[in-house]
Amino acid sequence: MNKIAVIDIGSNSVRLMLLADGKVLYKILNTTQLGEGLAHSDFLKAEAIERTAKAIASFYQQAILEGASCVCAFATAAARSAKNSVDFTSRVKELCGLEIEILSGEEEAEIGILGALGSQDGGIIDIGGASTEIIVREKGQIVYKKSVDIGVVRLKDMCGREYSKLCESATNAVGAFGLVPRGQRMLAIGGTATTLAALALQLSKYDASKVTGFTMSAEQVEEISKTLCGMSVEEIMKNPCVPQKRAEVVAGGAVLLAAIMRHLGFEMVQVSDSDNLEGYAKLRGYINE
Repeated sequence: MNKIAVIDIGSNSVRLMLLADGKVLYKILNTTQLGEGLAHSDFLKAEAIERTAKAIASFYQQAILEGASCVCAFATAAARSAKNSVDFTSRVKELCGLEIEILSGEEEAEIGILGALGSQDGGIIDIGGASTEIIVREKGQIVYKKSVDIGVVRLKDMCGREYSKLCESATNAVGAFGLVPRGQRMLAIGGTATTLAALALQLSKYDASKVTGFTMSAEQVEEISKTLCGMSVEEIMKNPCVPQKRAEVVAGGAVLLAAIMRHLGFEMVQVSDSDNLEGYAKLRGYINE
């Protein structure tokens, strides 16, 4: 089998996807919060750089031990917005020799829709750690594409877990998207969406096949966001599908998704576990649609 590994370096989590002959064997993640503090500073924290670089090096070694003939990596909002991103990429190269491709916000949106929808019409909402992307395709053409610098790590840094502050910040940020066309169907991708789906489904163990295709209404997302904001991190962590670092930020992510749906007029979203990891692999020819 020809094995290929792709590493997604997000602002909240680092993820590894291993492919064999174009098929996804597994995806795993390590929540390192590279984007911690970027709401108040233009620089990545030294400790965030170190823990993220070590997580990437560990994934790289795992992929090599698994027999991957190629390991590629891309980074998103935290790396592209920080003034000291070269310190981060240099540290990764020092630890494992891996070169990191830093994507623009538009490129991030493009691989997101490619991973979730392939060439089909529709749109995606991708809430990340330091940015959120919305992209819509109609009749085979991209008709809307925008990345806004708001995400779960930025919200945590600005608002903590206070519901009223989260709502205010999320609502203000959503205005930057302007008028967004309503695609034939809107998909929500990324850790916020998949975690909310797992919670709504009351899964005892995360199951991508059950999460993918699950539909949530704006009202349902809003109710979940209120519930999560009323719970402690420790209470949220009792759910087997929510690790500690995700428990710290998922309430803010839910508030942001609810604000997007409410203010942009999306009554329903369908969740997809397939996202920018698959999209990047398709773009590079590692997965054939």
